[in-house]
Amino acid sequence: MGAGTGSGRGQLFLRSLLFLLLVGPPARGQLRYAVPEELEHGAFVANLGEDLGLDVSTLSARRFRIVSRAGARQHLEVNLENGILFVNERIDREEVCEAGGTCLLHLQLLVESPLELYRVEVEVLDINDHAPTFPWQEYVLEVAESAVLGARFPLESAQDPDVGTNSVHTYRLSPNGFFSLEVQTRSDASKFAELVLERALDREQQRVHRVLLTALDGGVPERSGTAHILVTVLDANDNVPAFDQPSYGVSLPEDAPAGTLVIQLNATDLDEGPNGEIEYSFSGHAPPRVRELFHVEPRSGQVLLKGRLDYERASLHELYVQAKDRGPSAVAVHCRVLVHLLDVNDNAPEVTLTSVSTPVLEDAPPGTVIAVISVLDRDSGDNGRVSCEVGPNVPFELRSSFRNYYTLVTTQALDREVVPEYNVSITARDMGSPALVTRSTLTIPVSDVNDNAPRFLQPSYSVYVMENNAPGASICSVSALDPDCQQNAYLSYSIADGHIHGMPVGTYVSINSDSGHMYALRSLDYEQIRSFQIQVQAQDAGFPPLSANVTVHIFVLDQNDNAPVIVSPLPRNGSVATELVPRSARPGYLVGTVSAVDADAGLNSRLSYQLLQATDFTLFSLAPDTGELRTLRSFLEQDASRQQLVVQVRDGGQPALSATMSLLLSVVETMPQTLSDFSEFSLPPEVSSSSPLTLYLLVSLGSISFTFLFAILILTAIRCRGERRSRQGDSCSPPRCRCCPGSRPSSDGLKTSNLTAQPPAGTTAATCLDVPAGGPPGYCYKVCLGPESAQSDFMFLKPCSPPRNNEKDPGKRSRPDQHLQVSKEAKQPNTDWQPPSTQRPALKRYRIQLWGNRGSGWKGDMGKGEVMSDTALN
Repeated sequence: MGAGTGSGRGQLFLRSLLFLLLVGPPARGQLRYAVPEELEHGAFVANLGEDLGLDVSTLSARRFRIVSRAGARQHLEVNLENGILFVNERIDREEVCEAGGTCLLHLQLLVESPLELYRVEVEVLDINDHAPTFPWQEYVLEVAESAVLGARFPLESAQDPDVGTNSVHTYRLSPNGFFSLEVQTRSDASKFAELVLERALDREQQRVHRVLLTALDGGVPERSGTAHILVTVLDANDNVPAFDQPSYGVSLPEDAPAGTLVIQLNATDLDEGPNGEIEYSFSGHAPPRVRELFHVEPRSGQVLLKGRLDYERASLHELYVQAKDRGPSAVAVHCRVLVHLLDVNDNAPEVTLTSVSTPVLEDAPPGTVIAVISVLDRDSGDNGRVSCEVGPNVPFELRSSFRNYYTLVTTQALDREVVPEYNVSITARDMGSPALVTRSTLTIPVSDVNDNAPRFLQPSYSVYVMENNAPGASICSVSALDPDCQQNAYLSYSIADGHIHGMPVGTYVSINSDSGHMYALRSLDYEQIRSFQIQVQAQDAGFPPLSANVTVHIFVLDQNDNAPVIVSPLPRNGSVATELVPRSARPGYLVGTVSAVDADAGLNSRLSYQLLQATDFTLFSLAPDTGELRTLRSFLEQDASRQQLVVQVRDGGQPALSATMSLLLSVVETMPQTLSDFSEFSLPPEVSSSSPLTLYLLVSLGSISFTFLFAILILTAIRCRGERRSRQGDSCSPPRCRCCPGSRPSSDGLKTSNLTAQPPAGTTAATCLDVPAGGPPGYCYKVCLGPESAQSDFMFLKPCSPPRNNEKDPGKRSRPDQHLQVSKEAKQPNTDWQPPSTQRPALKRYRIQLWGNRGSGWKGDMGKGEVMSDTALN
């Protein structure tokens, strides 16, 4: 028998394995396998690593495991080295699944990094490890001798804990001459046997009949159980009890108290006396669980509740009650009572945190899984339907992945600087009435990410430092804040690279990297640098580091550390400055202007002039603001011809600084054509080099002059080119001239008018310019100007003219490239000629321009040449 059983288990295991290979795993996330019961420890179930598509080498690192409730037996286990699901302990299907039907083990598999959840169902297949058994080894069946042929006598059924084909399949009766056996099938597919009378009994011939009843299951190999039936032939009690109906159904709430009436059974017997008195009892094959929960009153037929019902353990109880009269040869009749339990909402939901990934980074994207939560309610129907939700005002939500499984995920970006920690309340509520609620709190800390750059307390800093400061002195302090924490909030300060007047900024200032205090590394000079700016950077210690910059404006305050410098007049050859003054000078005559500069600024550079010493204080005065030296009265015969003056220039600083100079004035009868010392108004090298303003002015003036000259040349070229195009076929050819007159010459010939202005005797020769007239085409005029006017930058270009009829020498003709004619000898002006009225305004403007461009000296006399020209124009 044992060898047959082992061979049967092996064949069943092979069939189960073949079924698993043919069916294959279901969709990803939920797999189903089948395994026979009673396998030894370590038996192979499935290769989860291969079926789930997981890397076997990472199962241990990712904590691949089976999640089960606390206290539950671990029948199956996973080998983390190869991902194989194996039997951890022996599985007894009849112990694991008390009720019949499909026996399933529900496994929840969890793997982390990333967090994934899989559901696996393992069906425990029944093997034929139990033989059918009868409640008793011997039954006594009393049969009246008056029993008719074909009478049926139900026999006690055999019980087999196995299911399906391994349960009771049929019955067999040992050969005899009076009885046969018929096997009946109940509504639940269970089998029971009835003894059928095939031949009339005769108590006088044989009072007792012995037969052997054998129950067989459908397993391979089949198992069997036997019971001896002792048939006693009685005298006739020819009526048996009868129930109102063969089967009863009743519903009962699971929370019904003990003593509750389940059903009132009623059976009748047509006999009288003891043969009609009926007794009720459970049939012999009523399971022990039914006898623990229910009780049958023998006399009244009431079925009462005796134990505590539990819908979650069994929702249906099947009771078999028999009724038998008290007469001789009593025959028991049976009925079935189906007790349906009604579920009551007596189980609150259970919330289990399967896996928690905390703390969570504040830069975690929305949808990041924080925890896996399982919710279980043992009730059924609406009482077992659970809804799960999180508290309000939190950036989290629950998403349902499987039935009764939720993942807690983020819904928006987190900010540790706003909320460093969340207490998430998870509420599970079933749909019963009244609803039962379970609350659980999950604390989720938020870890810091370097997502905030430092921020300075001010948008910019302005620092005022007095010049001549001590090197190394603190000049200011900058401060920044970073809302991050730990190393992400640790700040270090530095100065950005740059140059100040060609020198690295690090040679001027330094900064303490921890405190932000700034120090001057050198003594600053207001006259060399008045202000500068530096960029200070604050950088945190996060990864990657974040930084912020701020501009620090440093203004150098002036001190009165520079004395005035007299720049005009300057002494000649190291001696005192000299100047000539005409004796005929009237009061208020401007002798000259004393000019001085001070490198300081503000009040420190405001200068005042005064005479400290003078040969005669009544003769000269010095303007305190402008430094103009003027005569107070006319010179007298007794006044000395040499006047010694000492001039002092004082600034407005505290304390005031000053400079003095000596000036020697010579009183003469006539003034020579020499420049005075007052005209030498050039700055000393140390002054001009120290002031960048002078350089800026020179560069600006040079640029403007060059631009103006370039524009004049372009405009002239454009105009000449336009005139050439408009006068195609003109008699003036390009080799002869550079600019053609406004119209073609007439056939009568060209007329030329010559104007020669000669200065009087004793003057320098005048410069003659050919000026184009505004009269008829082809006329040219000459204007004689003085030597000073010849220094003007303005030039008038005359149009070329063909040779005159009375000009015989071709060598005297004007060359095409000759635009300026200079007369080498002085000529008397021609007073008979007067320019046309249309030319006078143009010539007057030219004279005014020439005067405006003369060298503007201190004492300028108008040249006589200009006077002559003005006379000729008027």
